[in-house]
Amino acid sequence: MRDASVTAEMVIFEAARAITELSGAANLSLMQGEVCKAVICLEIATNKLQVLFDRQSAIKLSGMSEKAYNRSFNAMQNLIGLKTTLDIRELGIQFGCVRLICFVQKGLSLYKDRFLAALPAPRRASADFSRPVFTATAFYLCAKRHKLKVDKIKLIELCGTSESEFTSVRHAPVSLCFDVFGIAKEKKDPKAVKGQLLDALPSKRKYEDDGDVSEDSIDDEDGLEKMG
Repeated sequence: MRDASVTAEMVIFEAARAITELSGAANLSLMQGEVCKAVICLEIATNKLQVLFDRQSAIKLSGMSEKAYNRSFNAMQNLIGLKTTLDIRELGIQFGCVRLICFVQKGLSLYKDRFLAALPAPRRASADFSRPVFTATAFYLCAKRHKLKVDKIKLIELCGTSESEFTSVRHAPVSLCFDVFGIAKEKKDPKAVKGQLLDALPSKRKYEDDGDVSEDSIDDEDGLEKMG
């Protein structure tokens, strides 16, 4: 599944560039040594070049726990101004749910169409579906619907979000695309959907990034509107 046009030298060059950019960053306290930094920069390089990367082997090589590795990876990307991205196919492979790939792709496409159709016309241009939390929640919801177990905490760490944001974002797809993402016991009153969409503005979003968050305590928000 590797792009034949990408050479090892290209990957090494991109990794070295990431290391150089990090050397000028103010806060490197999150690092646990040069090996860890080099391994994570290698993953950053493969992501940029769209080459598959064996994260589990990288975690072992880094000497870190999986949780610490994921946090360091997200922090390092932020330090050099890169956004976390999630590939549906790679998620399917990593979580052993390859058969979900087509369902997630279909669900995300359907959700985008229905969400935009439900928004007032002036707000449609500001809708932003690029954040990895939407891919992660769609994957999680499809897994639940098809009765497949996935590690939600690991998924949250991979997309670089908080548990509160993950929980709040996943309500809107269930409401709008119950035929793809919902399960019978979670079905909601269709009259509530419009209110959820119009209330889903960044100004009303207050995420608690630290501590445990109860799913029952979070409003149905989806945070799709771009800031600025």
